[in-house]
Amino acid sequence: MKHLEKALTPGNQFWKYIVVLIISFFLASLVGSIPLYIVLIYKLIQSGGNLIELANFSDISAFSSIGISSNVVLFLIMLPLVLGVFILFLFVKLFHHRTWQEIINGTKNVRWRRVFVGAGMWAAILAVSLIIDYIIDPSNFVCQFDIISFIPLVFISLLMIPLQSSFEELAMRGYFAQGIGALTKNRWMVMIIPSVIFGLLHVANPEVKEFGFWIMMPQYILMGMMFGLISILDDGIELAIGIHAANNVFISLFTTHAASTFQTDAVFSIQEMNPYKELISLVIFGLILILFLYKKYNWSFSTLNKKVEIEE
Repeated sequence: MKHLEKALTPGNQFWKYIVVLIISFFLASLVGSIPLYIVLIYKLIQSGGNLIELANFSDISAFSSIGISSNVVLFLIMLPLVLGVFILFLFVKLFHHRTWQEIINGTKNVRWRRVFVGAGMWAAILAVSLIIDYIIDPSNFVCQFDIISFIPLVFISLLMIPLQSSFEELAMRGYFAQGIGALTKNRWMVMIIPSVIFGLLHVANPEVKEFGFWIMMPQYILMGMMFGLISILDDGIELAIGIHAANNVFISLFTTHAASTFQTDAVFSIQEMNPYKELISLVIFGLILILFLYKKYNWSFSTLNKKVEIEE
C-alpha cells in the first residue's frame, strides 16, 4: 500500500492539509470567477441593465435572459475548478514537496488505463440506465437535440468537465484522504470523512434546493463513499477520477432537467425527476460497479481494516 502511506513522511502535519485546501478553493473561486463576471457585466451593459442586477444571477438558468448561451455558461462555471487543479498542485508542492502523481496513488506513475476503465464502465452503466428509463416512460423525455449547439457542448464537456471532476477527486479522495489517513491511521475514516465533506460541498446545488437536503445529501455522500471505497481498495484514485468524469460528462451531454446543476443543451430534457428512484439506482449501480472492479482487480475487502502505516 502506497497512496495513504505517502502522507506518513515527516513534514505532513494535518494543519497543512486544511490550509492548502482552503487556499486552493478560495483562490480557484476568486480568480476563476473573474471571466464569468466580466462576461456578465458586459452582457448587462449591452442589454441596458445595471450592475445591481448581478445579484439576480445566482441561478445559472437566468444567464440566458441576457443572451449568454448555455455552452458559454458551462465553460465559465467550470473555470474555477479547472484552475483549482493547478493551484492545488502548486501548494501541495510548496507545503509537502509532493508531486501531483503522489496525490493520485503515492507513487510517481499514474495508472492511466484505470482512468479509462472506470470511465468506460460507469458510462456504460449510465447508458443502460437511460435506455431503460426511456423504454419505461418515454413521455418523460423531450428530445432537444440541436447539432449546432451540441457539437460545441461535446468539446467543452470533454475538455473542462474531466478537469473539474478531477479537482474534486484530487482534493477529497487524493490529497485530503492522505491527511485523514495520516491523522487517524484508519481506512474507514478515510472513506467516511471526505465523503461527508464532499456531500456538504454540494449543498448549494440547485438539486438540493429543489428536492431537499435530506434526500439529496445521501446521494452525494453515497457517491463519495463509492469513490472512497474504490480508491482504498485500489490504492489510488485513478478509477474514481474516471468514474466521476464519466458521470458528469454523461449528464452534461445526454440529460438535463429544470433543477440540474448542468443547464446544458443535452440530448434529452427530463420533465420530472424522482430523487428516491435516483437514490435507489445509485445504490444498485454502485454495487454492480464495485463488484465488477472487485473481480477485475482481485481486491480484498480486508484492506479496509488495515491500519495506515509504513510497511516494514
